[in-house]
Amino acid sequence: MTDHLSPLDAAFLEVEDEEPEVSMAIASIAIMEGPPPSREELVEATRRRLPLVPLYRQKARQVPFDLGAPVLVDDPDFDLDRHIRHVCVAEPGDDAALCERIGEIMSRRLDRERPLWEYWLLDGLSGGRWALVSKVHHCLVGGVSGANLYYVLFDLSPDGDGRQAPLDAYVPDPGPSTSRLIVDAVRDLLLNPIEQLRMIGEALRTPRATAQRIADTGRGLLTLAGSLGPASRSTLNGPIGERRRYAVARASLTEMKQAARQASASLNDVALSAITGAFRSLLLQRGEEPDPHAMRTAVPVSVRAAGDEGVCTNRISVMLAFLPVHLADPGERLQAVHAHLTELKASMEAQACEAMTTLARHEPFPPVSWATRLLARLPQRSVVTVTTNVPGPPVSLYLLGRRALEIFPYVPIIARLRTGVSIFSYCDQVAFGVTGDYDSAPEVERFACAIEEELGKLVRSAAA
Repeated sequence: MTDHLSPLDAAFLEVEDEEPEVSMAIASIAIMEGPPPSREELVEATRRRLPLVPLYRQKARQVPFDLGAPVLVDDPDFDLDRHIRHVCVAEPGDDAALCERIGEIMSRRLDRERPLWEYWLLDGLSGGRWALVSKVHHCLVGGVSGANLYYVLFDLSPDGDGRQAPLDAYVPDPGPSTSRLIVDAVRDLLLNPIEQLRMIGEALRTPRATAQRIADTGRGLLTLAGSLGPASRSTLNGPIGERRRYAVARASLTEMKQAARQASASLNDVALSAITGAFRSLLLQRGEEPDPHAMRTAVPVSVRAAGDEGVCTNRISVMLAFLPVHLADPGERLQAVHAHLTELKASMEAQACEAMTTLARHEPFPPVSWATRLLARLPQRSVVTVTTNVPGPPVSLYLLGRRALEIFPYVPIIARLRTGVSIFSYCDQVAFGVTGDYDSAPEVERFACAIEEELGKLVRSAAA
């Protein structure tokens, strides 16, 4: 059976088609103990685990005329050597040099003619360390499923964990012909009314639950509609180019949890509060007034069912939240963030977005695709940034007998978003990856330092 992308996954490809300056690849950067392996060692280690990740040998293929969602097909010319690169970072191999190299790597789009992923072995880090950059297109994995790949490709002990990949007798499937794709897509379009009737029948069998879902979705859509008004004008929103900057901030997971407990808030509230303080500092440094409606962020929310962490598709919804950059006191900001997010969760906004993406799976694909492309062309002014938060492995991971010391996340920016922040936990460390447009957001390193300063204030306040 042909493996079609979901409408949400397909949208990440279509955004690239409509925005030539955008790369929709996500990434994580594992900082490893030395000594660094050779490229050949990394290639061989990856080859042994490839059978566990079939999509790493599949490429996305468009259905003619957008009659159906893109399909994943085996790459008949798959060559692992093309997906693993080995480069050095500039001396002295510190965080600045590492982040500069990551910005260069993530500025480039992945080749659509090949499976949409790359590994980059970065040599030359100070202290004999090295880094592995895992770069994957967002149409293939999301934050949670991307984090789960670490359990597939890494070991839980320096001597390995005894897992054996299945025997690799890989023979690429030739995949459907162009005519077959067209015939199947037309058939699905003709059968879609039957699918709609089936859905209606299922809904009518549980009228009370259906009525509740409709009411909750309607309430959430009203909240979402109110969140789509333009944010206050600032230099944080506007056209972006192709090049990216990157910086990273670090924090103790234990200390952040203590600060959250002290304030009766969540870990995510603490993280967003620190990011809010950093944006406030950035606006003030640029000579702009931190307006209460200047910073609306998209907050992705995982709607992945328990046990589906290993399913490599995007199962996310979103909330649109204002960050209270107008508040000077860190404690007041934290309480405001907590109250606002609690209100948004009660409004069913995320559930409404999830209902829309679920409904799109059962709609004819062409109008869904056309709507996505139209929205990508519009100069949106509602959302100014994106802030993602993904829990990573709580235990140490190993590759080729070397331990992963830290793991940093990377989130792409699109649609006039000049800055994005991704949050990722590993063992007892939380890393904040800051993505910025190269020309319009040059202060990413200063911004990352401001996040650490804001977290320090919250931690000290909790300790006191």
